[in-house]
Amino acid sequence: MTRYQVVGGVRTRTMRVLWTLEELGLSYDHIDAAPRSDEVRALNPSGKVPVLVTNGVAIPDSVAIITYLADAHDALTYPAGTVDRARQDAFVQMVNDEVDGVLWAAARHSFILPEAHRVPQVKDSLRWEFAQNQQRIAERMTPDGPFVMGEVMTIADILLSHCMGWAGSAKFDVTEDRLLAHDVMMKARPSFKRALAAGKSTS
Repeated sequence: MTRYQVVGGVRTRTMRVLWTLEELGLSYDHIDAAPRSDEVRALNPSGKVPVLVTNGVAIPDSVAIITYLADAHDALTYPAGTVDRARQDAFVQMVNDEVDGVLWAAARHSFILPEAHRVPQVKDSLRWEFAQNQQRIAERMTPDGPFVMGEVMTIADILLSHCMGWAGSAKFDVTEDRLLAHDVMMKARPSFKRALAAGKSTS
C-alpha cells in the first residue's frame, strides 16, 4: 500500500490532509515544515502548504489533495460523474470561496503580506462578509444531516469543520447553530484527535 508524505504544519491547511488520512486509515509520514521554507519550496514553488508526496510526485493545495485521496481510496466522497458528487463539489467550492477565501484575506492583512501592504481596516468588512456567508452555508447543508450531504460523511465535512476552527482562531464569530453543532460533532471524531496529535508530535 502507498505510504504518503505530508509536508506542512498542523496549524495550517495541512490539518485537513492529516485528518483525511486518519479518517481513511492510511499510512503517512508527516514533515512539519513552515510555509515558504526551502523544504516546501523544493516541492511547491509558491511555498504554500500543504504538499502531499506520492510515488515521487508532489501535489499542492489542500482541497486538491483531500479530493485526490478520497477518489483514490473510494471513501469520503460520492462517485465522480454523479449528481451527488456535483452537489458535493459545489458545497466544497462554496466553502472554499466564501469561508476559506475570507479567512485567508484576513490572514494576509494580519501577518502574511509585507507590513507596508497590509490594510488592517479591511478585516471589519471581511467579518461582515463572513457573517453573511455562514448563513448561506448552513442553508445549503442537507437538513436531515448529520453531515453536510446527509447520512454520508464526505471531505466537505472535513473542510467545513476545519474552516470553523480557523474562524475561531481568527476571532471571526460563528453564530449559525447548524455550523456550531456540526463542528462539535466533527471535532469529537477520533480521526480528528489522532490527526491533531500526529501534527503536534512533530512540532
